[in-house]
Amino acid sequence: MNEYVLFILAIIPIIWLIVSLGIMKLPAHKTCFFTVILTIVIALGFWKMPVSNAATATIEGMAVALWPILLVIVAALFTYNLAVETKTMDTMKNMLSSITTDHRIQVLILAWGFGGFLEAVAGYGTAVAIPASILASLGFNPIFAAVICLIANTVPTAFGAIGIPVSTLASVTGLDVLQLSYVTSVQLAIFIVIIPFALVILTEKSFKAIKGVFWITLISGTTFAIPQVFIAKYLGAELPALIGSLCSMLSTILMAKFMNKKLNKNETASFDDSNVIVDSKVEAKISTKEGLLAWLPYILLCILILLASPLCKSINSFLAGFSSNIQIYNGEGAVPTSFTWINTPGMIIIISTFIAGLIQKVKVSKMIDVFIKTLKQLSKSFVTIMSIVAISKVMSYSGMTSSISFGLCAITGKMYPIIAPLLGAIGTFVTGSDTSANILFGGLQVEAAKSLSIDPYWIAAANTAGATAGKMISPQSIAIATSATGLIGSEGKIFGSTLKFCLGYVVILGVLVYIGSFIPLI
Repeated sequence: MNEYVLFILAIIPIIWLIVSLGIMKLPAHKTCFFTVILTIVIALGFWKMPVSNAATATIEGMAVALWPILLVIVAALFTYNLAVETKTMDTMKNMLSSITTDHRIQVLILAWGFGGFLEAVAGYGTAVAIPASILASLGFNPIFAAVICLIANTVPTAFGAIGIPVSTLASVTGLDVLQLSYVTSVQLAIFIVIIPFALVILTEKSFKAIKGVFWITLISGTTFAIPQVFIAKYLGAELPALIGSLCSMLSTILMAKFMNKKLNKNETASFDDSNVIVDSKVEAKISTKEGLLAWLPYILLCILILLASPLCKSINSFLAGFSSNIQIYNGEGAVPTSFTWINTPGMIIIISTFIAGLIQKVKVSKMIDVFIKTLKQLSKSFVTIMSIVAISKVMSYSGMTSSISFGLCAITGKMYPIIAPLLGAIGTFVTGSDTSANILFGGLQVEAAKSLSIDPYWIAAANTAGATAGKMISPQSIAIATSATGLIGSEGKIFGSTLKFCLGYVVILGVLVYIGSFIPLI
């Protein structure tokens, strides 16, 4: 069949998801379940995928969705629900208010700095679920909290989960990981500086929001971007986002505490009520012990994830033994699916929360009760995310994803660098993962670059950079955000809000990649 016809047929599920979520505003669990059926029918009818292959691909997608993706959502929401139940969330809110009562700066600290750190060390949705739930508890409109965290959780994903996306891209393309890390960091640098300003503007829905916080916003971005480029150039993929987010969060907090002494209370209370509900209560001073106990689940989370990461090789190697390889998909080129039972972000979050709960003197029966309630709360999210991952597996194994990429290459020709980031964004939209987008399209991007005599590092990096844009519109990411903020069923509204930012991101990045393809990177 003509490759252009196959291209059109292959994008039907993607177009349907965009229309059903963005225009029709259908609940995600309903439209995603229907899209699984639609995708399977197209794969069987036009790609001649055997029924057994379609069935096992779907089952593999559902299994991967359950572990580790849904596990992360359950764990993050369990931690939040327990904090609400034990009133430690109130303590955390008051501590954040003691740093600053300016909601623009709270967004920079939580959505940008803390979210970037969680993405760097854990990934798998933690950077959306945890900051979004905390922002909602601070009085932010839940939809706004979800949108702001989705937009913030873009650029950090390139080097998320200790650099797995870039390391994987280097592996599948045969490129040097050090050079690839540097080129990727260069492409993302301008967005790392711009996005904090976008977050501030969105908080008040006005460009005037920059007034009074210009310098702290600039510092929040530059102290992330500069360390990330430096670390990527000289140390590789593991630490750029980790060091960058820590530098950004620390510098933002320090400057916020300095500014807090000078800010006029009337100025910080003048926010759009549709985004923030201002709490004017004056709270009692919180002791260091109370503060540490309140934040203990997140402190333990950071410590345990770092200890279990490749940075601590002995512990990481030991925990690697608690894993299984299970053959699920039975088609051509099938490989066993790996399941890690302990050293996965969701399990580490649950372990951290239970340990913290015991130290906080919370009864085990209470923690189990909250955990069960959390599972019930997320029933629709289970349907949504299992459907989305099943769609990505069927599209990938059947060849539909390859037809999309080859179609885009054939249509664009020499203008290909402009749409190279779009391909990465499509990969993340379908799979919900920057790493998966790199596996899907990394090899194609390099081949396209070579055929056009363009630096393959530049185009490969564009795939990763574009994939970060797709993160904010991925139904999987949106489902995580709605689950964390109690907005299940509102996925269409959030998708509509983030889609325009994603399109702007991809267009700007595409132009930069096209221009940069003619300029040798030193």
